[in-house]
Amino acid sequence: MIAYRQRGFVNVYAFIINGMAVAFLLFYAQVVLWKYPESLAPVNLLAYCIAVFVGMAASIGDVRQKGYTLHLLGWFGGGGLAARQVFYVAACIFALMFATRDRALSRLFLGTYLFLLGGLLTFLHAKFPRFLAKGLFADNAKAPTIFVGRAGDMEELDDWISNRGHLGIRPMGFLSEDKPSRAERAIAPYLGRIGNLEAVIEKHRIRQVVLMGWMSDVEKVERIIEICEKEGCRFMIHNNLDARFARPLIPVQEGGRHFLALQDEPLEDPFNRMCKRFMDICISLPVVVFIIPPLFVWVWLMQRWQAPGPVFFVRPRGGINRTTFNMLKFRSMYSAEHDINRQATEGDSRVYSFGQFLRRTSLDEFPQFINVLFGSMSVVGPRPHLPQHDADFSEINRSYRIRSLVKPGITGLAQVSGFRGEITEPEKLHQRVYWDLYYVTHWSFALDIQIVLRTACQVVFPPKSAY
Repeated sequence: MIAYRQRGFVNVYAFIINGMAVAFLLFYAQVVLWKYPESLAPVNLLAYCIAVFVGMAASIGDVRQKGYTLHLLGWFGGGGLAARQVFYVAACIFALMFATRDRALSRLFLGTYLFLLGGLLTFLHAKFPRFLAKGLFADNAKAPTIFVGRAGDMEELDDWISNRGHLGIRPMGFLSEDKPSRAERAIAPYLGRIGNLEAVIEKHRIRQVVLMGWMSDVEKVERIIEICEKEGCRFMIHNNLDARFARPLIPVQEGGRHFLALQDEPLEDPFNRMCKRFMDICISLPVVVFIIPPLFVWVWLMQRWQAPGPVFFVRPRGGINRTTFNMLKFRSMYSAEHDINRQATEGDSRVYSFGQFLRRTSLDEFPQFINVLFGSMSVVGPRPHLPQHDADFSEINRSYRIRSLVKPGITGLAQVSGFRGEITEPEKLHQRVYWDLYYVTHWSFALDIQIVLRTACQVVFPPKSAY
C-alpha cells in the first residue's frame, strides 16, 4: 500500500543520511590528518561517531514531519532541516566532551566539521530525496492508478495525486457517472462510466483502484471490489469523512472491532508513559537536588532587597484530565494584591526588576521541577493555565480542552515554536492550541528530547516573547 511506500521511503532516507553524517566525520578526520598531521591529537573517534549518530537519530522526527513534502524541500527547506540536525549533533558532541572532559579534540576541527556537515545535509535534502525515490520506485515498481466515484471528489484529491508521483503512483484517469468539468479533466483524463472498470483495468494495465468516497450503493462497491480482486489490483477507499465532519478522524482497531476516534493518543500506552516518566525523573531529580537550593537562596536575597514577600508564587493550574494542582514558581511580581487572572504584559509594572530577569531567562519556572518530581507535571507538555483562563480559552477554541489528555509541562512544542507569553488575540491562542494538540497526537520520546534541546537554546538566547 501507498502508506508503506511513504513510510519506507522516509526511513530509508533517514538511515542513509545518518550514515553519511557519521561517514563524513571519519572522512573529514582522515583528510585533516593527512593534510595537517600535527593539528589533530589522537582522539576516540568511535565515541564521537556514536554522538553524531545519536544526534542525527534525534532529528528523525523532523525528517518524518517533512515526509509528505520531503522530495519538495528545495534549498531553503533543506537548509532549515539541516540547521536543526546540526544543532542536535552539536548538542550530543558537546555533551560527550563535557561528560568525558575531553580537551584533545580540536575546536577548529569540530567547528569546521559542523559547518561542512550543514552544507552537506542541505545539499542532500535539496537533491537526494528525488534521486532516492527514482531508485526505490523504478519502472517495475510503478503503480498505474485510476479513480472511481463522483467527479466532484477529484478536486479533493488533486494535491495528493500531484505529490505522489515520486512513490510510483501514475494517475491514468478516472471513472464517473457524472459529467466531469474542465477542471476535473485537467487533474486526470476522464475514462468513461464506472461500468467500464474491468475493460479499463485490462487496457491500461491498472495496478491500483481508488474509490473517491463512501458510496450508498453497497452492491456497486462490492462489484468494484470483486473486479479488483479478479484483476489483482490494490483497492483503496478515500475516507472523506474528515471533510464531512470538518475534523480528522483516526481509525482504531481494538478487540476485533473498528472505530473512528477524534485523535491518536500515544501516551495512553503504559510503556510510553513509563518512558516519559523515566525522563521526567532523570531531569527533575538533579535539578531539585543541586540547582534549586542555591537558586532559592539567590532569589530570596534579591527579593528581600527589591520586593519582600513569599519566595514562591503558588496558584492553581489546570492539570491532566481537567484536574487542578498547585503550580510552583519563583515570585517575579510585587507581593501586593493584584488580579491573578490578568496575564503578564511587556513592561508590566507588577514585575520588579530582578523578577524581569527571572522571567526573561525562565529561571522563575525552575520550582516546577518539584511539581514534575511529584508527578503533577511533566518536563514537556502543554503549558498549564489558570482555571479561569481554561474556561475563557475553551470558549474561543472548541478543541482547547483536548490539551488536558496529557500532563501539563514546564515547556512544550507550542513554546519552542514561538508561541509563548501573553495571548493577546484569538489567532495566537489557535496557533498555541494547534501545536499543543499536535504534541498530544504525535508524542514520541525523540520529540520530547528535541523540545528539551530547543528549550535549552531558548534559555541561553531568550525570545522576544520572554517577559
